[in-house]
Amino acid sequence: MFRSKTLTATLSASALLLTLAACGGGSSADENAVSGSVAVDGSSTVYPMSNTAAELLSEEQPDIEVSVGFSGTGGGFEKFCAGDIDISDASRPIKDEEKTACETGGVEFTELHVATDALTVVTHPDLGVDCLTTDQVVQLFGPDSKITNWKDLDPSFPDQKVTGFIPGTDSGTYDYMAADVVGHESEALREDFESSEDDNVLVQGVSGTKGGVGFFGYSYFEENADNLKAVAIDDGSGCVEPSSETARDGSYTPLSRPLFIYVKNSAYADNEAVSTYVDFYVENLTDIAESAQFIPLNDEDLAETQSAVEAL
Repeated sequence: MFRSKTLTATLSASALLLTLAACGGGSSADENAVSGSVAVDGSSTVYPMSNTAAELLSEEQPDIEVSVGFSGTGGGFEKFCAGDIDISDASRPIKDEEKTACETGGVEFTELHVATDALTVVTHPDLGVDCLTTDQVVQLFGPDSKITNWKDLDPSFPDQKVTGFIPGTDSGTYDYMAADVVGHESEALREDFESSEDDNVLVQGVSGTKGGVGFFGYSYFEENADNLKAVAIDDGSGCVEPSSETARDGSYTPLSRPLFIYVKNSAYADNEAVSTYVDFYVENLTDIAESAQFIPLNDEDLAETQSAVEAL
């Protein structure tokens, strides 16, 4: 049965909270009570992690209200640069035009690398496709694709109609596949596949369609591994499966990528609720990532993120 990523992240967060409490982690809510609101929006990929951080913080600081949305990376940056939210979740780095929009809106920000992801190409579990070359990924998802049957991609593949389910155009996952993997000058993907900003919808589409194929963050695959097949990727050195290890050691190319949150500097400085949430997020980053089933940062990247928060 399809399982909600958000539900599992909530259950994992509850388990982590008990662990932190048993170890004496965190500060006393009575002695250091903070109140206020924090507005977070953006990437649906990063959403479960930021939401887990909010749920864990609420047990220590119940008077801080954190709202976390998932309008997509592009949608999040639009709200962020307009000054409508405090933090933008992103599954890709901010674009130059988005930086310009933030400058126009008077929004200065700090980029925080919070996790690593293995962008995962998935198929229906009974399809029988185990590995794709990077060129085949481009042929399958590129805007000029004429692939309508799996045998069109490789004669050894099944005689089965290709039905695709991909992120919407506001998604940073869409942008990453289009720009960094497919590399088409239009930075677009084929338009005849169904799309959604909600990764759970993509999971349901692929798992319920015999020739189904799609892609999203590794955590969404891991949560629904019983109903999906993760396809290994051959970038010239043999087929490499997506995993925490291959994403962190760099062997899963070109589909391993960083995940971010972008913090409005003025919100961090002027709103104690925002600074408390961000500090808690980063102080517990590894535990939060593991609780939400993300790939934690290596020691070097974690130190850089911690330094970036200290600079705030």
